[in-house]
Amino acid sequence: MGILITGGAGYIGSHTVVELLNGGYEVVVVDNFSNSKPEVLNRIREITGKDFKFYEVDILDEKSMDSIFEENRIEAVIHFAGYKAVGESVELPLKYYYNNLTGTLTLCEVMKKHGVKKIVFSSSATVYGLNESPLVEGMTLGTTNPYGTTKMMIEMILRDLYISDNSWSISLLRYFNPIGAHESGRIGEDPNGIPNNLMPYITQVAVGKRKQLSVFGNDYNTKDGTGVRDYIHVVDLAMGHIKALERVLETEEINEFNLGTGTGYTVLEVVENFEKATGIKIPFEITERRPGDIDICYADVTKAKEILGWKAVKSMEDMCRDSWKWQSENPKGYEQ
Repeated sequence: MGILITGGAGYIGSHTVVELLNGGYEVVVVDNFSNSKPEVLNRIREITGKDFKFYEVDILDEKSMDSIFEENRIEAVIHFAGYKAVGESVELPLKYYYNNLTGTLTLCEVMKKHGVKKIVFSSSATVYGLNESPLVEGMTLGTTNPYGTTKMMIEMILRDLYISDNSWSISLLRYFNPIGAHESGRIGEDPNGIPNNLMPYITQVAVGKRKQLSVFGNDYNTKDGTGVRDYIHVVDLAMGHIKALERVLETEEINEFNLGTGTGYTVLEVVENFEKATGIKIPFEITERRPGDIDICYADVTKAKEILGWKAVKSMEDMCRDSWKWQSENPKGYEQ
């Protein structure tokens, strides 16, 4: 029986595929390369020494998705596929609502048709909106940008699906801010164009690809005026998916879990940690705030520890060191 991974060539997806293969799971990967590169698949095989099935398919293509379920005995799905840039979602809301919601609805219809009722969903801490940190799973949800709203709406859709048929098992994973890379330096975050996320921006400056880091706003209500986020090593995050998958394979329930470290760092603290870990100075300039960004966001991670038996173990130093190893050994990302 296989585990289907949508968006499995992406940043978090690829690291999760590595951990699944290392854990002995049979994996089927679906990706349309809208924000990923085909080369990552070769790197996953290289790291793990294992092969897996891959389909270049958009999950909006119901006919192709149906064929994948026909051709493979799928036991559960880990659903990463979706657009993910907060700023872009504010500019292009219809693109985000159409892609993220319709993709998930199509996936669930095909799963239901084939009697596959176990799914781990890639949600986000953005569903907490303006709640005060530490953020706890039981808080009332609300969002500040269309990207976050798509995640919140998909959570609602999956809850309604479970209410209609409680033989489903659904895990909603609310990620905080994944950074870092696999310790081999062979896979990592390789965004198209100017990075939306902090760490690839820092590493691209460090490798000489960009002149300086843009820090979006220094008038937030934080210790140094820059935004506070809960950064988590992507390999810790991948391991969280393995634990959530184990849970959905054994249960019939819907549950939500924060995946973070429980510690917040400002942007400037991350820069300082990177400089310390690598010995490279990062020039930066303060620019305008990004629309939809909030002051402080970090997790209460008690529930994941108690129910999934999971907690993040890698330090900020590990995150910085592994990010730099990836970028320094792959200055053009996956491009040769």
